[in-house]
Amino acid sequence: MKRVTLRQLRVFEQVARLRSVSAAAGVCHLTQPAVSMQLKALEEDCGLPLTELVGRQLRLTEAGAAVAACARRVQHELDELEQQIAAMRGREHGKLNVGIVSTAKYFASHLLATFTRQHPGAVLSLQIENRARILQLLGDNEIDLAIMGVPPESLDAVALAFADHPHGLVLPPEHPAARRRRLRLQDLAEDTFLVREPGSGTRNVMERYFASEKFSPGKVIQMTGNEAIKQAVMAGLGIGFLSLNTLALERTLGLVRVPRVAGLPVVRRWHVVHRRGKQLLPIAQAFRDFVCASGASYADASASAEIAAPEAPRPRRDGRRRRT
Repeated sequence: MKRVTLRQLRVFEQVARLRSVSAAAGVCHLTQPAVSMQLKALEEDCGLPLTELVGRQLRLTEAGAAVAACARRVQHELDELEQQIAAMRGREHGKLNVGIVSTAKYFASHLLATFTRQHPGAVLSLQIENRARILQLLGDNEIDLAIMGVPPESLDAVALAFADHPHGLVLPPEHPAARRRRLRLQDLAEDTFLVREPGSGTRNVMERYFASEKFSPGKVIQMTGNEAIKQAVMAGLGIGFLSLNTLALERTLGLVRVPRVAGLPVVRRWHVVHRRGKQLLPIAQAFRDFVCASGASYADASASAEIAAPEAPRPRRDGRRRRT
């Protein structure tokens, strides 16, 4: 292994991540034969095959997974060294690896856009995933900071709360209960509920709320992602349970309704999270401080609609709308 080079590790890390020699060649700005040669040389140094083809899919062998994990650690250490040296020179720049749970993308993109305008030297790497995947990335030290809801219990981490995170039911406008002033959850027991996938923070909040109300929906359809549920609600397929941070546009346009229901909204908190003991370099520290200072205004704006929209004015008999 003494003959293994950084170039080989960097190339193989891309092969492992993309599961494709040709795709890795494009990212590394190399020809496909050059990537294949680097891969072959690395396998010879290791004395074991690192990849295998199963059908048309490239997969890592056990040895390949170990080498890929090592390559990521080496690259991370080099990135941290680069930023440490930059900080010693008095420059606030470098790589910033951020993970965002998918529900936060409705305001976090604006938050990041402002930060990068204020810190043009930041080189941003952004991953938007569900909660389970973000926790995995934190645990593997592949991201510096994460924006998520409930702090992780399975990971020794520092979590700083910066904004409220409300959740509620969302109905199609034509639903019979959409304009009722007050609902009980039990009133909807026969409806179909559209729910997020396991591992989603929204799914966890919903299940705890249902348990607290001793409620069991008549029928459940599981979907992946907030957008899928919103589209299904607007189509009249069922009732959704979502973060209100995801609904500002649809509520403004009158495409969905968020009714008043006993026990709702369930208000959690948004957090910016990093592993305890992780040495945050200046650019990551600056982003964490920016989120804590300004994040609430961005999150609140994405959930700024009234919890229950006012009823539309009824038409006059002469066809004109009444003044409100």
